Amino acid sequence: MSKNSKVLNLKDKISGNEMDLSLCNLTEVPVRELASFTKATVLDLSCNNITSLPPEFCNLTHLVKVDLSKNQLTALPDDLGNLTNLQHLDLYNNKLNVLPVSFSQLRSLKWLDLKDNPLEAGLAKAAGDCLDEKQCKQCASKVLQHMRAMQDEVDRAREKRLMREKELERKKEAKQREREAREKEARKREKAEEKEKRRKEYNAQMAAVAAREQQKKKSEEKKKKNGQTADKKVVVESAPKPRRSLIGLMFKLLVLLLLGLAGVAAACRLTDLQKEAVCVPVNVAVDDGLSWAREQEGVVRQLVQNLSSAAKEFLESTQASKN
Repeated sequence: MSKNSKVLNLKDKISGNEMDLSLCNLTEVPVRELASFTKATVLDLSCNNITSLPPEFCNLTHLVKVDLSKNQLTALPDDLGNLTNLQHLDLYNNKLNVLPVSFSQLRSLKWLDLKDNPLEAGLAKAAGDCLDEKQCKQCASKVLQHMRAMQDEVDRAREKRLMREKELERKKEAKQREREAREKEARKREKAEEKEKRRKEYNAQMAAVAAREQQKKKSEEKKKKNGQTADKKVVVESAPKPRRSLIGLMFKLLVLLLLGLAGVAAACRLTDLQKEAVCVPVNVAVDDGLSWAREQEGVVRQLVQNLSSAAKEFLESTQASKN
């Protein structure tokens, strides 16, 4: 109220249910003070310099009639529709171009004057003239219809916007689910690949173990086979020793026998024993042997030549095969 020095006491401005603040050179509405006078349902603020109404003005829901004519209003509060008890509104001679969409909620409004305002074309056509009581009532009705149409349009636009936002949200959620599904599938595929990798590594390890076992088994079998072969060779090599020993013994006995016979023959042939009866058969046998040997001398000589030729041919063929 400091800026409105002329309005010193609202009680001086009230008469019954009417608060008269006209011609007070007001630039602002004393909303806080007015809120204390809920019985003042008629408020006259005409012929002042008010350029705007504060948002708190919309809380004065007890108001039934408001006169704001001949001010400098360029806009009304967005929540003006909260004044649900408002029946009479005078906005004559201001600077209003449009009305707030919430104006359509003033369902109790019966009288409206919007003359001498630079209204936009659609609103001006709906308002028409307000030269008498009937026209002002028609103005209220037609402007409410116009604002309700605008409200419906705004609601449809808001609904479309909400639908677009919901659609965008659904698409976003769908993309999020798709991305999560891809990530889940990727994790699943990675797990499967890791499992397959571990399985292959395990199979490779088992194959390596089996190969080592097989190699070890073959090696053991080979060693066993070599051992058996060595044992057989030892048996084979050790077995003939008795035979060679026996043959050598027989050969020695034969040599001794021959030497003995030769000694007997020499004794009976060269000593005085040749006249003895024992040596007679011996000398006869020696003579017969010498005769047979002389007869076989040619045969032996031919046999030796044949053996020499055969040996020579064998050596030549062996030398040729080596070359």
